[in-house]
Order: sequence, then structure tokens, then C-alpha cells
Amino acid sequence: MSEAMLLSYDPVQHLLPQPTSHAAPATIALASPLLNGGNTLTAALTRRKSVREFAPTPLSLQQLSELLWAANGINRPETGGRTAPSAHGLNEIDIYVALPEGVYQYEPVAHRLRLKHAVDARNLTGYQDFVGKAPLDLVYVVNHARADQMPEAVRETFAGVAAGAISQNVSLYCASAKLGCVVRGWLNQRLLAEALSLNEDEVPVLAQTVGHPAAER
Repeated sequence: MSEAMLLSYDPVQHLLPQPTSHAAPATIALASPLLNGGNTLTAALTRRKSVREFAPTPLSLQQLSELLWAANGINRPETGGRTAPSAHGLNEIDIYVALPEGVYQYEPVAHRLRLKHAVDARNLTGYQDFVGKAPLDLVYVVNHARADQMPEAVRETFAGVAAGAISQNVSLYCASAKLGCVVRGWLNQRLLAEALSLNEDEVPVLAQTVGHPAAER
């Protein structure tokens, strides 16, 4: 199948739902989740929450490395597959990292940070008073040079799904590593784009503050 055919999203004609092969119960009772299994996904989910008060202590380089890999790193080197899903592998979301020493772009293939702008742009990643004080703010940017390969009707939806998956990966890593984080959609796109040195094809859509919870000081 060609790429043009793959991305056309033409509906399948005359395809109807099939009758079920078994009687459908009105309700299905689910087993209780196992919440005390140690450092498991369910254990992380029990600790996942939004944190808005952060200690000034920076993340260690190891924590930063693991955080970004969990967010959207390469987990299948043989195919280039990522930890977060993206329709047709377009990977239209780029992660920018606002640190006190500068703004960096995460490069998943090389697993490194590349300096984009030597400014402290943390306070521009949102309107809340804590964003400029926390040690780290992540900004999720839609790269339309890649996203616009999708049909226009689904671009915004698919980009939102990808950004949401990345932010949830970060939330679960933070829960497992005893870090705090909060996802934020209230931001000034124009000012933030200037601070991140973005071009006209790149649009910031979501931010996420990460750090040690203040109670751990």
C-alpha cells in the first residue's frame, strides 16, 4: 500500500457491524486491581497526581535521562519505535526542555539534548506562578512539517493524542520515581514560540512542570 493510500482515510463502504457470537451481559464484574505489587504500573497509577509546589532541587542527570526516554524515547531500536504512540510513526510532537541554563530540544534517536536558546524560559511556559521556580518545564510542540502529512480532518486529533500519551508517560515515570509533575494547557503560544526559537511550522500545545515535590525538602 502506498503512503498516499495509507493516509487517505477513505471510509470502507457497505461495512456493517456483525452480530455477536455470544450473549452480551448487561454488566461485567472486574477483578480488583493489584495495587501492592511493588514498582509496577498499577503502583505508579496509585501515586499519579498533579503537583504544583516544587522544591528548587534540580533533577539528576540520570533522572532527566530516564524521564525523557520514558516520555518519547526509542524503545525498539530495530524499528525506531517510541515509548509513545504516533499515527503512522510521524512522531509529530517534539519535546523542548526549559532549564535554568537554557532551552533544549530532546533528540530521541541520539538520546541527547541540543541547545536551542541560551535563556531561562521557564516562566514563559505558562501563567501559573510556580512554572518559573520549578527546576524543569517540558513543552510539547507540534511540528506541522510532519503533522500535515495526515489528512486535515484528523491532524489536530492525532497530534492531541500523541501529546497526551507523552505527558502520561512522564506522569507515570514521575510517580514511579517519587517526582512531582503537572500538565498545563494554559500558555501564550506566541511568546513561548519566540522563547523556544521555533519556526512557523512549530506550535507549542502543552507544557508539563516536573520536579521534586516541595514536601520532600
